[in-house]
Amino acid sequence: MAITKLDQLVELVKSKPKKRLVAANANDAHTIEAVNAAVDMGVIDATLVGNPESIEKVCKELGIDIKKFTVIAETVDTKAAARSCDLINNGEGDILMKGLLPTDKYMRAILNKEKGLCPPKATLSHVSVIDNPAYHKLLVVGDVAIIPAPELKEKQAIMRYLIDTAKALGIEKPKVAVLAATEQVSPGMQACVDAAILAAMGNRGQISDAYIDGPLSLDIAIDKETAEIKKLKSDVAGDADCLVFPNIESGNVFYKCCTKFNHAEIGAILKGAKVPCVLSSRGDSAKTKLYSIALAALLA
Repeated sequence: MAITKLDQLVELVKSKPKKRLVAANANDAHTIEAVNAAVDMGVIDATLVGNPESIEKVCKELGIDIKKFTVIAETVDTKAAARSCDLINNGEGDILMKGLLPTDKYMRAILNKEKGLCPPKATLSHVSVIDNPAYHKLLVVGDVAIIPAPELKEKQAIMRYLIDTAKALGIEKPKVAVLAATEQVSPGMQACVDAAILAAMGNRGQISDAYIDGPLSLDIAIDKETAEIKKLKSDVAGDADCLVFPNIESGNVFYKCCTKFNHAEIGAILKGAKVPCVLSSRGDSAKTKLYSIALAALLA
């Protein structure tokens, strides 16, 4: 049975074997608070890599027993990220998480050709699960943070990650909308051409474990009334589980509109690396980070 709320995701993960999370430069309250909540819920075990003094200070301020965690001392943020990747590569962790360090430093550690976590020729992409009170179920979307202008091959990878995530959430055959500005196949718009090709791949059985339609405008993808008014018959229209965005701008604006206007809850990770990687903003709430940890644990 598919889950429809992120709270249910946490409960689902609690019923599965625990994974070990490694948090890179875990010196901040939001990261430690979220990791602590996940540990208390039985979702994960945790290793915190960072400044031991900072970690101990935060734990004392939050009333958290530091003995819950394995703490590995590394006071320089880039070295903490590299050490965290080493732990994953050595089989000492199942999930990587970004703590108090810039995204570019976190990504450099993951992408390092010798000691990183990205297999050769892999496509690294950001997957978000959005619990929007304005929609009747969870939405799995990408890419909103990593690939600026995905080409067809990259969109195939993004779509595969979204489908796999949706299936892990209990959706047997996800409904995937490949978005563009219009539902018409316009040869002059690359987003429409790519969407039509991906939809054709689904129709011909090249991707058989999902319903795929495109190009679809956003309103048709998520609103049945709009689809009916425009007389568009589709397995996906008005009931999409997954949204493939044509570029990072459209995806990022949608993501932020959901959180700021609709107060949506989010779980977000990177897919394509050896393990799921939690990539949340340093300004994200502890709850967002908790949901992201739970999503990573589900997919690890």
